[in-house]
Amino acid sequence: MLRAGIVGLPNVGKSTLFNALVANAKAEAANFPFCTIEPNVGVVAVPDERLNVLAEISKSKQIVPTRIEFVDIAGLVKGASQGEGLGNKFLSHIREVDAIVHVVRCFENDDIIHVAGSVDPLRDIDIINLELALADLGQIERRIDRTRKQARGSKEAQIELDVLEKISAALNEGKQARQVELTEEEAAIIEQLCLLTRKPIIYAANVSEDDLATGNQWVEQVRQLAAQEHAQVVVVSAQVEAELVELPEAERGEFLASLGVEEGGLKSLIRATYELLGLRTYLTTGPEETRAWTITAGMKAPQAAGVIHTDFERGFIRAETVSYKDLVESGTMTAAKEKGLVRSEGKEYVVQEGDVMLFRFNV
Repeated sequence: MLRAGIVGLPNVGKSTLFNALVANAKAEAANFPFCTIEPNVGVVAVPDERLNVLAEISKSKQIVPTRIEFVDIAGLVKGASQGEGLGNKFLSHIREVDAIVHVVRCFENDDIIHVAGSVDPLRDIDIINLELALADLGQIERRIDRTRKQARGSKEAQIELDVLEKISAALNEGKQARQVELTEEEAAIIEQLCLLTRKPIIYAANVSEDDLATGNQWVEQVRQLAAQEHAQVVVVSAQVEAELVELPEAERGEFLASLGVEEGGLKSLIRATYELLGLRTYLTTGPEETRAWTITAGMKAPQAAGVIHTDFERGFIRAETVSYKDLVESGTMTAAKEKGLVRSEGKEYVVQEGDVMLFRFNV
């Protein structure tokens, strides 16, 4: 399951956003699987309107969306890398996630005191990035000490040492590990370290209700920084998300439209996360269930089948495939077949976003 950690300084709206996202997901998808594992962990259904349409076509008994886990990680403070605040506990939680959602305060509110006394998103980002970099640097330096001894008689250890020193130099220059260009071999070598600054990051610029559609000068600052870091930016409003929770589902679209936006923060964040991580969704549908499956972009049919069950990949024969658009326009799978829109794809087929698939395999 995809895991995203929500981080940020105290009083930036991080926990408000987390609570609203989880509540919104539960309200929007009351018939979907939902659970709260801990007070700060929410597993929510990924909104996908295509599922309801396919379920209607197939007369499915149930709908099973793909899921994403949001982890609200305790507010980070200056000195966390040396144990301030929750220190190492906070950092260990980040090491376990696939992507980081960094909530940055981009709104004025005299009733909510900023820990640093003023609104300055670039300063706030620097504080957290520095703590993450210091934690990574400490880990890398310890690793370098061990690897340097091994490198005297090992070519593999020498390659690892070269990679570690390259990343160490970048961190000391104020860069993030994800800004260091690595070969596939080099990336594989350091993957086990789960470096914090190598995690893909989305900056969630938290604005007031009035700035949700247009953003503001602080949002532009965040966007410029993100472009340098190869990161994503999503403009959200924890205030709006909290208000959405209180509205009946039928009124939510109208409320968002009145603010000049088409979707809420949950959909925006998930879409950005999928794009950042290079993820795609394919669909299966039938009388028993209609279901969404998450795969990596570029994945071929046998590997996509293996997401359902490893036996599907081992015994893969072919995949009966039709695009979601073609199936919906045809009205039924039978009609789509009669029009020649259902294709028989083999082992080299690269699965596309929105493919509706039925796998044939040997047991």
